[in-house]
Amino acid sequence: MDLTHFDEEGRARMVDVSDKAETARVAVARGKITMKPETFERIRSGLISKGDVLAVAQVAGIMAAKQTSTLIPMCHPLMITGAKLSFKLVEPSEVFIEAIVKVNGKTGIEMEALTAVSVAALTIYDMCKAIDRSMTIGNIYLVEKSGGKSGHFVRD
Repeated sequence: MDLTHFDEEGRARMVDVSDKAETARVAVARGKITMKPETFERIRSGLISKGDVLAVAQVAGIMAAKQTSTLIPMCHPLMITGAKLSFKLVEPSEVFIEAIVKVNGKTGIEMEALTAVSVAALTIYDMCKAIDRSMTIGNIYLVEKSGGKSGHFVRD
């Protein structure tokens, strides 16, 4: 398989999708942030002085999905039709993040879902860093994507 973001001379390019058909596309991404148990408990109890950490992270993730093309150079601007973030708190110290992003378009939505998860995790870090600078963001990955010429992908 050729790398589509490079031209014949090896230079970066944005892929031309003008001849592609519009299809319904969905991408699901996940990640997590690990922290001290005390930080975890303060998030769960709503005792972070900056406010409701997960509510702010949810909005930040949705906003990030909408801004992906301004952050990732070869991403096309997309008219996102839906974006949802959810959080699962797992004791003693992990917050799992999932993003589901949808579009009716000519190109995939995977980068938007991955960006949503990344920025949600960064927002949690930002809101809690005053009490825990040892938080770790990681394990961000695509779970599933559907729509488009490449078909349906489900991570093993």
